[in-house]
Amino acid sequence: MEYGFWLVIIYALLYEPIFGYFDFKKFKVDVRENQKARLKFYKSSILGLWIPTVFILLLVIFTELTLKDIGLSVPNININILGPFVTYSVFAVAFLYLIGILYYSIGYQFSDKIRTKLVQAKQKELDNVSFSEILPITNKEKKIWNYVSLTAGITEEIIYRGFLIFALAYLFPDFSIWLIIIFSSLLFGLAHTYQGFVTGVLRTTVFGVIFSILYIGIGSILPLIVFHFLIDYVAKLGELKEHK
Repeated sequence: MEYGFWLVIIYALLYEPIFGYFDFKKFKVDVRENQKARLKFYKSSILGLWIPTVFILLLVIFTELTLKDIGLSVPNININILGPFVTYSVFAVAFLYLIGILYYSIGYQFSDKIRTKLVQAKQKELDNVSFSEILPITNKEKKIWNYVSLTAGITEEIIYRGFLIFALAYLFPDFSIWLIIIFSSLLFGLAHTYQGFVTGVLRTTVFGVIFSILYIGIGSILPLIVFHFLIDYVAKLGELKEHK
């Protein structure tokens, strides 16, 4: 089982931070000339995330690893590990953030004011990021983006929260829980190297820490999968006109 743990850790250290980075660089060139490059990149991303996830699930089937070990269990609040102040504070931040996501997601469909505001905010953000090419434009791309978002929600929570937190605690029993949280979150951040250091690695690492605290406080990644999906799903909103 330990060998399986190390294989996933090596994947997290090398595949996304290195291969994913150069693959995105190639995509940015291809998408200027090939209208189907974005769809191809989406499918490649989905495959790249499901391969290690399936491997983890095979470990569950053929080793002592259980679904509960990787967070696939019924939520059960536990404030003892990180303490009530940290746990409930992060719960409150996550709840407010979720309310904001739902507000804009629902309002985008029914309110011209909210739709215009979201379009303006998105355009402002795109002007300051280096990965805007990845976002969907056509209706078909937006449909596939739903699967990309769902895949990211399921697989990244299994890999970077459920599995890695357990694997690191198992392999390094002397590590404190905070060291494990930081290490697993840093690996999550490195998986987004292609988005740049501040926007990708740093911001995603911070999100990783928050999600890790939520996971430890909830005892399940199931609510985080939904939360993660909604965050990625909202990224496709913000177009005044739909493209075919």
